[in-house]
Amino acid sequence: MQIEEVPALRPAGEQILIEVRAVGVNPVDTYIRSGSYPIKKELPFTPGFDAAGVVLEVGPEAGLFQPGRRVYTSGSLSGTYAQQTLCLPKHLHPLPDSVSFEEGAALGIPYGTAWRALFQRAQGVSGQWVLIHGASGGVGIAAVQLAVSAGLQVIGTAGTEKGRQLVLQQGAQYVFDHNDPGHFEKILDLTGGVDIVLEMLANVNLDRDMEIMAKGGRLVIIGSRGRIEIDPRKAMSKELNLHGLMLMNASAEESHEIYAGLEKALLQGKIKPVIASRLPLEEAPTAHRQILESAHLGKIILLP
Repeated sequence: MQIEEVPALRPAGEQILIEVRAVGVNPVDTYIRSGSYPIKKELPFTPGFDAAGVVLEVGPEAGLFQPGRRVYTSGSLSGTYAQQTLCLPKHLHPLPDSVSFEEGAALGIPYGTAWRALFQRAQGVSGQWVLIHGASGGVGIAAVQLAVSAGLQVIGTAGTEKGRQLVLQQGAQYVFDHNDPGHFEKILDLTGGVDIVLEMLANVNLDRDMEIMAKGGRLVIIGSRGRIEIDPRKAMSKELNLHGLMLMNASAEESHEIYAGLEKALLQGKIKPVIASRLPLEEAPTAHRQILESAHLGKIILLP
């Protein structure tokens, strides 16, 4: 990845041009960049889905979003690792004045993914046990905050003491070291069986997850970096439900539900992104290396 000057963008039709103030870096950006993801981009391209900024210009059919409005994105036509990005109305969401541009850039994919996992795929409700693996990362923190606000009993895992303290600060009742070989047994002893598991690294944990779940439990696969061998009898004996998740598969109605819910949670102060680090846009390669490290906490932001 390298910085290049390109011609200024102009919106047409229902397109909307955003002046980008902050960019959110997601693991999926690295997968697409490396060519290991189902979405294949023709080179060269500008990466990125998440950003926050101000509407600069709108096409003649753009509708509600007018110049000067503060927004955050959950998608882009031209890529968000830039000073400007072209979006469609479905990509844009109002950014309350109380939320910074850096926080806004941390919302789109992480909080959208966490909402879809908890409430649309797992059908989580108050009082249920939820285990959130990798709870100190961007999606993990979002899931902890949303689960706590919905009244679930929250268990998180993280690989460092600093990460575990961060997870507790977000409201989780319990946190375990996922490098501890005995942490699955400890979770089972604590809960008697977990109702919901949000799995960020299925190629490592999936088989063990099924051992500690309650009958009829829901396991949502959010991330995986390879293959794994599992024993299907574990799912059969407990009638477990295994759900895959890819945010872009959400229907228009589901997307509306997600981001309307997030707007309400923002205004009520129930969610607040945690910014791990801020880097200038030209250090995007560094950000891509950092986000895949297990010690990474919170959200990495690029500043154009």
